[in-house]
Amino acid sequence: MSFDLSVWALPDGATPADVRAAVQRCRQGQHGERYPDPRVVAFYRAITASYPDRPAGPGSPWEVVPLHAANDHIEMNLNPACEDQVLLDIERLAGEYDLMLFDYQDGSVYPPPARTRR
Repeated sequence: MSFDLSVWALPDGATPADVRAAVQRCRQGQHGERYPDPRVVAFYRAITASYPDRPAGPGSPWEVVPLHAANDHIEMNLNPACEDQVLLDIERLAGEYDLMLFDYQDGSVYPPPARTRR
């Protein structure tokens, strides 16, 4: 069983309820028709530079590849045995790109601990 997280590029002031609603729309296959948010693109490039998903090599943290990438979010299904550093990198990059985090295990939504922009 994988450990699942997603990062979301929502407008300033987005609430946990807004993130959960966006997750529900994604689960129903509803993805808006718009250009990818630059924050999502930058996050994807940064995380896959360290942990490639195309192709995923031996020791990859990804349980499912390629990562689910949409215009406003990236979903990551992590191998439960992945190194803690992978989670720390996801959290750090989410902070750098001002993305909200969603934890599928318990439905928690939280901003990264340090919102720092590049």
